[in-house]
Amino acid sequence: MLESLLHGARQLGLAITPEQARQFQLYYEELVEWNKRVNLTAITGYEEVQIKHFLDALTLITALEDTPWAKGDFTLIDVGSGAGVPGIPLKIVLSNARVVLLDSVAKKTAFLQHAVKSLGLGNVEVVTARAEELAHQSAYRQTFDLAVCRAVSKLATIAELTLPFCQNGGLVIVPKKGQIDEELAQAAKAIDILGGRSKEVKNIHFKGLEQHCLVVLEKVTPTPPRYPRRPGMPEKRPIS
Repeated sequence: MLESLLHGARQLGLAITPEQARQFQLYYEELVEWNKRVNLTAITGYEEVQIKHFLDALTLITALEDTPWAKGDFTLIDVGSGAGVPGIPLKIVLSNARVVLLDSVAKKTAFLQHAVKSLGLGNVEVVTARAEELAHQSAYRQTFDLAVCRAVSKLATIAELTLPFCQNGGLVIVPKKGQIDEELAQAAKAIDILGGRSKEVKNIHFKGLEQHCLVVLEKVTPTPPRYPRRPGMPEKRPIS
C-alpha cells in the first residue's frame, strides 16, 4: 500500500508513520469518491495520485531546509487549494503546522471540509473566498509564514495572489514545470512591487516529476495597500 509515496518520502528524508499512511490512504479514497460528482482533479489513478499529488506536495518541504520552519512549526495558506494539494499532504506530514485552505468554489471547499474532518486534522481552517478579497482582511493580510499555490497561472499573477498574505520574512513556494528563467524575469517587476524578492529556484529530481522545480519568493517589505487588485485582474492583467 502506498509504495510509491513511502519510497519517495524516504528519498526526501521523510519517514511516513503508519498513522500518516492511513491518512494518505483515506485521503486518496475520499478524493476519488468525491471526484465522481465534483471536478477536483483529472488525476485519479492510485500510482499517479501518490506521485503527482502527494509526493509533488511533499517536495515543497525541501524549500524549508535551513529555515526556522523546517520542523513544521509555521502558519501556511494554500491559495486555490482545490483538491487540497499541497496543503493537506503537508499538514499530514508536518502536523504542527497551522493551515488555511483557500478556494473560491464552494463545492471544492465542501470536499476540503469533509477531508479535514475525515482525516482528523487539527488546526486547519477552510475558507471559501477569492484570494484578491481575503488578502485585504486584517486577519489574513501579512500574517502567514508561508504561502503556497499550485495554480497553472503566470508567476506574476501567483505573486499578486500570495505575497500579500505573507509577513515580512515569509516565503511563497510555487511548484512549476519546465524552463522558468524567462517567466521569472517577466515577473521580476511584479514581485518587487508586491514586496518580494526571488530567493531561489530548486530543481526537483524525481521519477514522474521530471522538469519540476520550486520557485521560492521571500517577502522583504509590506505589500502596498492597493494589492491585490480586484478579483480577476491579477489573471487578466498581470503586473508588468
